[in-house]
Amino acid sequence: MKALVFLGPGKLALVDKPAPAIENQTDAIVKITKTTICGTDLHIMKGDVPTVTEGRILGHEGVGIIEQIGTNVSNFSVGDHVLISCISSCGKCGNCKKGMYSHCENGGGWVLGNVIDGTQAEYVRIPFADNSLYPIPAGADEEALVMLSDILPTGFECGVLSGQVKPGDTVAIVGAGPIGLATLLTAQFFSPAEIIMIDIDDHRLEIARKFGATKVINNSDGTAIKKVMELTGNRGVDVAIEAIGLPLSFDICQAIVTAGGHIANIGVHGKPVQLNIDKLWSHNITLTTRLVDTVTTPMLLKTVMSGKVQPNHLITHHFELNEIMQAYTTFGNAMREHALKVIITNSL
Repeated sequence: MKALVFLGPGKLALVDKPAPAIENQTDAIVKITKTTICGTDLHIMKGDVPTVTEGRILGHEGVGIIEQIGTNVSNFSVGDHVLISCISSCGKCGNCKKGMYSHCENGGGWVLGNVIDGTQAEYVRIPFADNSLYPIPAGADEEALVMLSDILPTGFECGVLSGQVKPGDTVAIVGAGPIGLATLLTAQFFSPAEIIMIDIDDHRLEIARKFGATKVINNSDGTAIKKVMELTGNRGVDVAIEAIGLPLSFDICQAIVTAGGHIANIGVHGKPVQLNIDKLWSHNITLTTRLVDTVTTPMLLKTVMSGKVQPNHLITHHFELNEIMQAYTTFGNAMREHALKVIITNSL
């Protein structure tokens, strides 16, 4: 089969690999129909995720058709149309029973495209299929549901829920990429009074405005902190959400959060950041970090099917699997290409 393989920092190749096989009787083999590229894949490319070794098939998002199942898979059958969760979970260990699927103690968690081969291929092996796949309703927009593999639950769980967004809050989201925009879409479930989007790309900020941002700030000149404080009467924001994974974006969140507020980190950080505890210690600040658990996927699936949330608006480019190298170039030059999420179709 064709598969996109990581060959070390800055190196990718579309190569022929053996198709995956059932390894455990809780596995399923899924033929990928649609997949995408995540900002985390770009962090892997930079060498920010040392658990990803050379030769790994990347990708942790997608939809497809089940080709094979292990004898212990009871919730699915061959031929089922399924959504693949970016998090695999046994559903039985202590952490899974607490809803902390990302830290499954039996070999689950974020494994796809990380420590086992992922979805940017013709086929993928899904461990713990009963708890790691979701049936796709008939007539669903397959491309929109690719956004439910990762970015929608990540923005909602790691940003909105961890940040404890409430009605009337002033929220700032630092980073208007796909994760930041997914956070923007789902933050509106809780009716915050203001959502301020901060980025350096005017095109993305304009999209954010269309998606519901009440204010946008271009930080190309480094004045975001000053502008946020002016907008809030020097009070700061109730919830500051970091959606990039850079020291600078984390610093902005620390500087703009109000007393009693929340800093919710979503971004994948490849370098340490400075925690300004000397300024924050007396301000009753709550700082959260989180890897998505995908416990909200069933609820989000209902909101997408009802049309309350329309994540297909995040899709800007389409490619075939044999064009995936071009897809990475486009996604990696998002400002120049005006790229948000790309859809990669397996027509092989």
